[in-house]
Amino acid sequence: MRIAMVAPPWYEIPPPAYGGTEAVVARLIEGLQARGHEVMLVAAGRNGTGAEFAQTYPEPQHPCLGQVEIEVAHAVGAAGHIDGFEPDVVHDHTLVGPLTAPVRRAPTLVTAHLAPVGEAALCYRFIGGMAGLVSVSHAQQRVTSGIRWAGTAHNAVDPAQFPFRERKGDHVAFLGRMSADKGVHTAIAAARAAGHPIKIAGRCTRPEEIEYFEREIEPLLGPDAEYLGEPDTAAKVELLAGARCLLFPVHWEEPFGMVLIEAMACGTPVVALRRAAVAEIVEPGVSGLVCDTEEELPAAIREVGRLDPRDCRRRVSDHFDVGTMAAVYERHYLRLVRERSLSDTSR
Repeated sequence: MRIAMVAPPWYEIPPPAYGGTEAVVARLIEGLQARGHEVMLVAAGRNGTGAEFAQTYPEPQHPCLGQVEIEVAHAVGAAGHIDGFEPDVVHDHTLVGPLTAPVRRAPTLVTAHLAPVGEAALCYRFIGGMAGLVSVSHAQQRVTSGIRWAGTAHNAVDPAQFPFRERKGDHVAFLGRMSADKGVHTAIAAARAAGHPIKIAGRCTRPEEIEYFEREIEPLLGPDAEYLGEPDTAAKVELLAGARCLLFPVHWEEPFGMVLIEAMACGTPVVALRRAAVAEIVEPGVSGLVCDTEEELPAAIREVGRLDPRDCRRRVSDHFDVGTMAAVYERHYLRLVRERSLSDTSR
């Protein structure tokens, strides 16, 4: 198949540091090419994949993240590149791009990377009526009613890029943007109550992230709670692979949680609150411990050492590797193409 893959304009593919969606797009391209498909990537900045490349902006636009004019210009530019490529199917990872789907011959599949709440829910209700809309977890579909979903395709990683490590350090790890929704303050309190040091890493560049960090997190830092900044890929892998466990005490309906499978791929178990897609990704008692309350987290941190790192790695290889993700998306593409063909025949 000829597949046009449209990425958001904010970060390069693959991203050098932050960029969960962009990392998934890069891995999916690898997986689809391994299955014999011809892929064109439409994105901003440089191309770090083996796909044919069409550029909308010479530089990634993350300094202007969320600015609607950039999203619109990116979508219009992408539509022109797609027409020239003549794909069998378009796979769009943006919010604005799907608006061009109804005027194209090829069907469009859209991956919903955002939690379907507020304005995002309204967008997904519209998109679900004009394109095939796929969630990244089953939990994501339960957040809001009235959205027409075409299926689910879990995110994935290449386990080979996350070295397995059986011997772990004494510290616990937190990896995520500085946000109350991510539960950074909860993670520090839980690690401290458990008697284990915590190493914290993640993005802190947007105004609301800086405000939260200065108000809530900085006063909590000390010899047993260290903030490492936003890590590059090598630093991220080292943090996750060496940790006793990954702490994931989210306070919102996170659609997936890439860091969960990245940690497990390193053989590092997860200690998390039971929310959003956690129990769908982590196998409780095997690749992590899932708690119902914040008060249960310290005991789980102390107990998590009994889990076998090999089972954590196996959980990812069996359910969240690139080959599995590519095969699932391939089925969605084929179904859309078949439905479009039947629709054209019946006219």
